[in-house]
Amino acid sequence: MDLETFTPGSGRLAPRAALHSDAPAISLNGTWRFRLSPAADVPEDFTAPGYDDSGWDDLPVPSHWNLHGHGAPAYTNVSFPIPIDPPHVPGENPTGDYRRVFELPDGWQGGRQGGRQGGRQGGRLRFEGAESFARVWLNGHELGFSTGSRLPVEYDAAPYLRPGRNVLAVRVHQWSAATYLEDQDMWWLPGIFRDVTLTRSTADVYVRADHRDGRGVLAYLEGPGPLSIPELGVTGLEPGGEITVEAEPWTAETPRLYEAVVAGDGETVRLRVGFRTISIEDGVLLANGRPLLLKGVNRHEFHPEHGRAVPYETMREDVLLMKRHNVNAVRTSHYPPHPRFLDLCDELGLWVIDECDLETHGFWEVGWRANPTDDPRYADALLDRMRRMVERDKNHPSVIMWSLGNEAGVGRNLAVMADWARERDPSRPLHYEGDRSCAHTDVYSRMYASHAEVELIGKREEDPLDDPELDARRRTLPFLQCEYAHAMGNGPGGLAEYQELFERHPRLAGGFIWEWIDHGIAHPVHEYAYGGDYGEPVHDSNFVIDGLVFPDRTPSPGLTDLKKVFEPVRFTFDGDDVVRVVNGYGFRDLSHLRFTATVQVEGETVTEHVLGVPADGGEVALPGAGGGPEGERWLTVRAELAEDQPWAPAGHEVAWGQTRLAAATPAPASRTTAFTRDGLITAGDCAFDASGRLVRLFGLEVEGPRLGLWRAPTDNDRYGGLEGRWRALGLHRLTHRVDEVSVGDELVVRTRVAAAATDLGMRATYRWTYDGGLRLALEIEPEGEWPGPIPRLGVDMTLPGAAVDRVTWFGPGPGESYQDTGMAARVGRWSATVEELQTPYVYPQENGHRADVRWAVLTGEQGGIRVSGEPAFGLTARRWSAAELTAARHRPDLVPGDRLHLHLDLAHQGIGTATCGPGPLPAYDLHPQPATLRLRFTPA
Repeated sequence: MDLETFTPGSGRLAPRAALHSDAPAISLNGTWRFRLSPAADVPEDFTAPGYDDSGWDDLPVPSHWNLHGHGAPAYTNVSFPIPIDPPHVPGENPTGDYRRVFELPDGWQGGRQGGRQGGRQGGRLRFEGAESFARVWLNGHELGFSTGSRLPVEYDAAPYLRPGRNVLAVRVHQWSAATYLEDQDMWWLPGIFRDVTLTRSTADVYVRADHRDGRGVLAYLEGPGPLSIPELGVTGLEPGGEITVEAEPWTAETPRLYEAVVAGDGETVRLRVGFRTISIEDGVLLANGRPLLLKGVNRHEFHPEHGRAVPYETMREDVLLMKRHNVNAVRTSHYPPHPRFLDLCDELGLWVIDECDLETHGFWEVGWRANPTDDPRYADALLDRMRRMVERDKNHPSVIMWSLGNEAGVGRNLAVMADWARERDPSRPLHYEGDRSCAHTDVYSRMYASHAEVELIGKREEDPLDDPELDARRRTLPFLQCEYAHAMGNGPGGLAEYQELFERHPRLAGGFIWEWIDHGIAHPVHEYAYGGDYGEPVHDSNFVIDGLVFPDRTPSPGLTDLKKVFEPVRFTFDGDDVVRVVNGYGFRDLSHLRFTATVQVEGETVTEHVLGVPADGGEVALPGAGGGPEGERWLTVRAELAEDQPWAPAGHEVAWGQTRLAAATPAPASRTTAFTRDGLITAGDCAFDASGRLVRLFGLEVEGPRLGLWRAPTDNDRYGGLEGRWRALGLHRLTHRVDEVSVGDELVVRTRVAAAATDLGMRATYRWTYDGGLRLALEIEPEGEWPGPIPRLGVDMTLPGAAVDRVTWFGPGPGESYQDTGMAARVGRWSATVEELQTPYVYPQENGHRADVRWAVLTGEQGGIRVSGEPAFGLTARRWSAAELTAARHRPDLVPGDRLHLHLDLAHQGIGTATCGPGPLPAYDLHPQPATLRLRFTPA
């Protein structure tokens, strides 16, 4: 077999819709016999029914063979792992041979009957997905081959089925000419990774259900027999018929479905119909005539143990997590997902951009030379992929756009795909980001455009195209960011500012965060593996670890922030007696929510009331907030589900807002005690050495605090270039020089902090006083012309590790927060173990910082200390140093030591999204400037 053929397949039946049928079917999932060969030229004798495969291994199907001990995974983002020489592939071509014996039940007759190939009395062999080139034999007879790894294919099995024992043989090659179409920023994972089924279903149904002027319009375009929707009183609608009905609209907020039944050709199929219309008017994307704002995520199919062979339960978990975090849309990057995922989107409510199985990104590295997108020899293959996606998914109301693919450059084959799709389904707009002329699309789509550029596009003031006609057309199109806010490691930053732009300009239809999940593969040593952990000669390291949820689907701080940013209800406060509740839903009111108002003082609840909020929102009077103890007083208003929903139980919090009612009451000044020098410099139960370094704090042996500028670089710091600039300045290897120690009513220690090989530095003056507690005023003065932002500004100190196991604090929480992240953190009183304070990013980096802390109590078996800010500080507590965190590459590299490392900060550099996209907004850059950090330490 010629693996270098441009032909997408042979022997295949015409593609059809994914349907639920009562026709007999046999799942061929399960344990298959398997053999892996290092090259493609292996004898085909294994296809004979009597072949002895007793020496082969067992392999589950669906699965990827290299996740079951046969070879190893490999990750690249852009680069092809084979030479770029289309359509040719290497001789070293891992080839998996599969065999499956199954029994044909009594009464299942083979052969062609009724003049229909593979009819009801015969059988179709259906593969939902196999990567990348699969050739199929049944009982020794070749059925054909197919490419297009993440798309279904069916073969006519009827002529070769036998009563009783049947043998199915499949040969899968990892590399083929089709590989050049599948460079999709993911693990290269060959094998039969989706379901295999023998079915006697032949039905194909095409229904278009619009919602216009408050009514449903049902067009039954194709089908094997009459269609009925009993709930709507529709019976016996023949193919080609159209009917108007009183139907509720389908939206992602209100996913109303009606069950349709089609009987014909000896089988009955069922599909769920949702009435909705997608349109574009005056450059605004509309659903059912209303503006549609996409609050989306990109979703690769991934499971840390199964790769792209994702169990149904995990698919459902994904959709539930998205809904619970206010996500309303999914882009199926960069291929059609398993069809059951779209069933879940229909049922639970998500807008979907369904993306074709196409990406040729690696050709970018050679100037797009020989790009298949512009090679007419690949035209049939690209059209075949588009056709199979559209035919499979055409009945899903959740699918609102077809995407031609991703990062495949430009070329004549895009027109081939687009022209066919428009003719076959004019009801859905077309999407493709890779061609900025938008010549073949209905929306203007970009990746990682900065905030400034997004604002210009929203105003229709973007830079013009060279072609005036195309430029004028593009300015009439809605704009969306198909990828933005790269969620790699700590971050992304800048989410709130993007969302404000999307909501302000009607042309902006929102966007999709890159991406949903970290693609870390479960690993016995590293916990989760990324690129390079399997010895790949070409890889992109941890660039595959860039999701909003960790590999085990634990939400990251980025996802909890996104939930806050995507909230469908907004609260604004007018003093302490009125809250304005704004309905941000596009298609429903607020009657399904319950609203409460809670008043807390220093994080302790003093009163709570249920609010009566009109269904359309508006101004609501707040209950009296007086009474209770003195202290910093906050009002929190929450919107929760009033009743159970299919995606979350009653009481699930949808949105919240806060306002401060009263500041903390300043503590009265206390009489200070002078410091004395007798070997050590002491005051109360605190002591300093001769150099003015704190060594004892209320009985605890401590080191520091001393000025620190370094943080373990985030992925955004590393990929965006900040880490390199910081290292060039020596900020990770500072030296500390003591210039003066003055002892009296206060202890004054004057120092200079700088790195070797530079004349830049920081003057740091520590002013200590003792009033029953130890008070520090650290005055910082930069010296020299600093060339840019610095990582952080604060102090580092250590305590005995056994002395602290829990931290309680008053300030934003419970999760981490930085200058441009932490939108999900609300002011309150929080408590966590030191271990719980850490955010377990797959690639270790700066994490766990709590900003704007008013006070924190660190406690353990040996008592504890309280740290208060004047007025606030940033808190991080770890069982490893910043240097150890910087050096770590995987979670298990971080081993707790015998010291607790405490960082008390004035500020951090913003996080941004520079792994792919812009760095922090200028407002979040931390430039050196004079500053003072004020802290007070007391016994806990």
